Amino acid sequence: MNLLFANDARGAYPASWYAETTPPLPPFAPLAGDRRADVCVVGGGYTGLSAALHLAQAGADVVLVEAHRVGFGASGRNGGQVGSGQRLHQDALERMLGDGPAARLWHLAEDAKALVADLIAAHGIGCDYRPGIAYAEWSDRGVAEAHGYAEKLLRDYEYDLVEPLTRDEMQALVGAPGYRGGVVDWGAGHLNPLAFALGLARAAATAGASLHEGTLVERIEPGARPVVVTDRGRVTADKVILAANGYLGRLAPQVAARVMPINNFIAATEPLGERAASVLTRDIAVADSRFVVNYFRLTPDRRLLFGGGESYGYRFPSDLRAKVRKPMLEVFPQLADVPLTHAWGGTLAITRNRLPHLSNPAPGVLSAGGYSGHGVALATLAGRLLAEASRGPSAGFEAMAALPCPPFPGGPALRTPILALAMAWFALRDRLGV
Repeated sequence: MNLLFANDARGAYPASWYAETTPPLPPFAPLAGDRRADVCVVGGGYTGLSAALHLAQAGADVVLVEAHRVGFGASGRNGGQVGSGQRLHQDALERMLGDGPAARLWHLAEDAKALVADLIAAHGIGCDYRPGIAYAEWSDRGVAEAHGYAEKLLRDYEYDLVEPLTRDEMQALVGAPGYRGGVVDWGAGHLNPLAFALGLARAAATAGASLHEGTLVERIEPGARPVVVTDRGRVTADKVILAANGYLGRLAPQVAARVMPINNFIAATEPLGERAASVLTRDIAVADSRFVVNYFRLTPDRRLLFGGGESYGYRFPSDLRAKVRKPMLEVFPQLADVPLTHAWGGTLAITRNRLPHLSNPAPGVLSAGGYSGHGVALATLAGRLLAEASRGPSAGFEAMAALPCPPFPGGPALRTPILALAMAWFALRDRLGV
């Protein structure tokens, strides 16, 4: 079964609130016959679109192929949070890598946020960017650790944009009775992820990149001039950039062993009107401390967008509304009578250590993925780094490619059930408050 087609009709965006409210781009024509290019990009999400944009701006002849529509995958379905740092905290990175490499990763992540802001401004991308992400804790120990981490970022990284919140301050901000406190990162933010993806696509096409939707890549033939073989034709290029992330399939087995797809789900309520203030009193996004993270924000028309729940394997659950409603009501029991008007799933990719995986898996081929739920900014940056590395040395690409990325245990047949057992254990710890 091909994950690209397991849950979605070919060439159609999912029935999300984003797809319903974001003006679409006219379709880009499928690839027709054989094509020569400097670089061929496989995948039309943030990574691929950013790579195509930066390459075209540098004067390269770049061809991007996408099996569905640009922004179809996780890039057009996610919670829209533009977070600071890496998926792992800096203290964990310092223990893993040492102070110098950890600091380099912090600065790269700051570059990633700045890149998102710069692209929005430079290309007039209307994606409703707003500052502020609150990180809400379920335990007093978690609150103490979050406050301590804010102090560390100020002391060691001169990052002064994290505001500690007591329980009362969190309750005044987020109407969720279970949260014990936390922090707000005012240097982070949130946006409409599909609108951002479509803005990148428009900018890439304007810069001269050739974008082709409805073009399924069947295999890649590496070499001095690798060939991307599709169901519509072939692209012979000097370099190939793999930007398929959770939809990589069998295109690069050595990457797929380290970058594993999982499914996550989001629902939207009907407009809450005045009741929106019982959920959030400021226009920020929120993520909490569950192992399977709950994340949410309000839309411009005052709906609650709530993400929660994961699944492993190919198929989405049959009742997505029920899948998301359960964690939503655990956080906001006061919304029990509120209908959900939209619910959708998406496939992202994780790595074992939750760090991105950038690599050169075959001659002439570069790859990036495994953003582990932290990809709006990091995937956009990865696209720029891949573009740089395809044309010459890139210190940023080398720094990211040097990160350890062990394969998942069990091989193709067993890694999904092993992961499902591990996730079930951590979900149990969440319920027990461990």
